[in-house]
Amino acid sequence: MADTAHTKIEDNPKILSGPVLTNSPNAVLSKTLLSRYNDLPLPADKILATYIWIDGSGEHLRCKDRTLNFIPKAPKDLPIWNFDGSSTNQADGHNSDTYLVPRAIYKDPFRRGNHILVMCDTYKYNMEPTESNNRISCQEAYDKCKDDEPWFGIEQEYILLDSDLRPFGWPPGGFPPPQGPYYCGVGANKVFARDLVEAHYRCCLYAGVPIAGTNAEVMPSQWEFQVGPSIGVHAGDDLWVARYILHRLAEEYGVIVTFDPKPVQDWNGSGAHTNFSTKKMRNDNGIIEIEKAIDKLSKVHMKHIKVYDPRGGKDNERRLTGLHETASINDFSAGVANRGSSIRIPRSVAEDKKGYLEDRRPASNCDPYSVIDALMRTCILNE
Repeated sequence: MADTAHTKIEDNPKILSGPVLTNSPNAVLSKTLLSRYNDLPLPADKILATYIWIDGSGEHLRCKDRTLNFIPKAPKDLPIWNFDGSSTNQADGHNSDTYLVPRAIYKDPFRRGNHILVMCDTYKYNMEPTESNNRISCQEAYDKCKDDEPWFGIEQEYILLDSDLRPFGWPPGGFPPPQGPYYCGVGANKVFARDLVEAHYRCCLYAGVPIAGTNAEVMPSQWEFQVGPSIGVHAGDDLWVARYILHRLAEEYGVIVTFDPKPVQDWNGSGAHTNFSTKKMRNDNGIIEIEKAIDKLSKVHMKHIKVYDPRGGKDNERRLTGLHETASINDFSAGVANRGSSIRIPRSVAEDKKGYLEDRRPASNCDPYSVIDALMRTCILNE
């Protein structure tokens, strides 16, 4: 989808941007009819659970629902389920049953009440993890360094597209004025779809996702939300569920969310900047620990690049060019308040001599479990 958007915009800039809902199959359905049925009284012992998982692409989400007859208090209370892995590129057709193991529970902002969202990871027929199950390694790393209290805050950038796969709100047959007034902008000619962003903000907070804030980004129709601070592997759960909620809301608004890191050349790309700290970094003179971590990261730069997008660094090649607030993918760099570096030390951290570092390399379509896993293993476990 994102590759198609890239092709359309760059190869044929004259293509028209059609009315968003007019070309969307969802447009033929009334957006108000469902409200007639939402107040139907359900049996008191019936809970609707949406199981969510990452498919074989390592970047796209799938979901399906089931009815429970109890209110679960923890993920272990929920039944292990299965799905057709041959339809998600996670199994062969002759042996397709793939297992869903519940790992985190969130309140459902769409159904509300006692209904829930369930973040799962995936296992093959023999209960070995699927190739796209990076959570299990992340959990193993976190279990080894829990006492260090690794905190993560992830800045998730994304771009909204219309049904023609052009950035939402861009003028027909052309491009908007150059970037400059859009970042944290206000006004109908500077920001688009703020109501979707506002709905997402509230839905995440209701669900229990620790969303810390939002802002319009440098490219028109590009936005960012921040999740965290969350501890260890739970930061990955939180971000994946926040992504699910965003996609689910976008269905209703008739727009498309893309996490592609660089859908339009010569404009800012999208990242998932990852803020990371340990208990020692947050303590007095923690800057010493931060500098130690940066030194460790400098020695394994390309190893991290390979897990910072789903294609071993190929997606980030389009984004990490050294332009548009990025460092070159080939060179490791670090600096105070420098958004053109691989690792940024916020100015407040340099002044306080404690806090956190920001890894600006992860792509917007990264698997946060892989990013978190790599940071813990390099900076804490010295692997």
